[in-house]
Amino acid sequence: MTEEAERPAVAEARNEPAAGILKPGRNCWRIAKASRASLLPDAATYFARLEQAFRQAERSILIIGWDFDGRIHLCPEDRVCLPLGPMLRELVETRPDLHVRILVWSLAVVHGPSATTELLINPDWQEHPRITVRLDHEHPIYAAHHQKIVCVDDQVAFVGGIDLTVKRWDTWRHKAGDHRRIDPDGHDYEPVHDMQMIVEGDAARAVAEVAKTRWKRALDEELPPVAAAGTRWPDGLVPHFVDTDVAVARTLPVWRTHPPVHEIGTLTLDAISAAKRCIYIEAQYFANFEVAERLAESLQRPDGPEVVVLMSRVLPGKFEQFIMGRNRDRVLRRLMQADRYKRFGGYHTVSPSPKGDVEILIHAKLLIVDDQFLRVGSANLNNRSVGLDTECDLAIEASTDQQREVIARLRRELLAGHLHVSPDELAETTRRLGSTIAAIRALGKGGTGLHDFTTVKPKGPTGPVFGTGLLDPKEPLSERWWWGGRKKGQPPKLAPS
Repeated sequence: MTEEAERPAVAEARNEPAAGILKPGRNCWRIAKASRASLLPDAATYFARLEQAFRQAERSILIIGWDFDGRIHLCPEDRVCLPLGPMLRELVETRPDLHVRILVWSLAVVHGPSATTELLINPDWQEHPRITVRLDHEHPIYAAHHQKIVCVDDQVAFVGGIDLTVKRWDTWRHKAGDHRRIDPDGHDYEPVHDMQMIVEGDAARAVAEVAKTRWKRALDEELPPVAAAGTRWPDGLVPHFVDTDVAVARTLPVWRTHPPVHEIGTLTLDAISAAKRCIYIEAQYFANFEVAERLAESLQRPDGPEVVVLMSRVLPGKFEQFIMGRNRDRVLRRLMQADRYKRFGGYHTVSPSPKGDVEILIHAKLLIVDDQFLRVGSANLNNRSVGLDTECDLAIEASTDQQREVIARLRRELLAGHLHVSPDELAETTRRLGSTIAAIRALGKGGTGLHDFTTVKPKGPTGPVFGTGLLDPKEPLSERWWWGGRKKGQPPKLAPS
């Protein structure tokens, strides 16, 4: 099946690929060559490949995360494998040159799902001079360190939406009642969908530089480059991309003497504006109104792209439901109202079971445009990820037909997995109906894993809910306002940008 055959009929007159999205200094920090790169489409794959890379490490394992829990198993199918913390301790004891450094957001002890004792009271596995676990306090009030980065010997790096913590492991099938989906306390949890990307070579060294910069800001310690021979690429992992340019994009809030960086937010808008055929999004939070307006502009064009968005129906936690959930509904309503040519599809994901559908938590942060552009990382489509939290994403813009085919295949595999059909069946149905959205509706009639957001009606408010500026701000609120320096009746003052 050719990509030409799979393109929606509505866009046949504009089937040239989007060009020139990535621009260092505008929407990404650096573009570096990856000798090999692969998308790891679920946490089971990520954890297994990460364990392989860890066991090849000789000098450095650097972990930068929103949360961390050393009790998790990277290989839950293997009941004899050590938990992550003791495994890292075993590695440093057998390799005299290996240092393990772990930096975790300071408020993970309150907001993260990990055990508080893992971060505040040093477990036995941390009691080693070459294992360092620190909390990151260097961020504005109410901001979060949200990057999920792992670097091994500066030779391979993993970037995406998955923290090394509890309730993250799952397979691409997201099977209801999977007995392996159990947290360290023995409690089961619902299916969760997320992904990570692995890169090797100069791209890995660029990611390592981002991670070391974060370490330096948090702890005022300079980490030198790592000189290590050989490869840390996991054995048996066939790369999706070879000798490919990979862009590193960041969000950094204004803090102390450091200026803000808004590369990821700009990249999102630039990629959407460049779309001609299809925008495919998987989003934990879909609550950014700038993104909504840019998508609405695309939907209102007679020759604009189809827009497919996958989300969770029910968000965990009262805060997420109040702000992110209600704003998501308003963003969806805005796109429904703009969808004059019937090219928008917003779906929530479920895992069918004999006892009824089980909701899948979408934790991924994925954007694919025209099978030409692929972005994976930690940044959500909400306000915080634009300018308040610390984020890191990786992006690939295809420069060859082979790279375009790889991105197209990855999109088909992801979407087909949610629909519980084969990628070939999805491709054939799309070709026959001339539309990805029409294919989703046709294939979903049998009760598969994607459902329309029937709870959201086209009529109603389409702007941010009251309190969004405080609960999901785009920039840090000044400390002076938080501590009472604001005059009565004066609105909150945003930090300079």
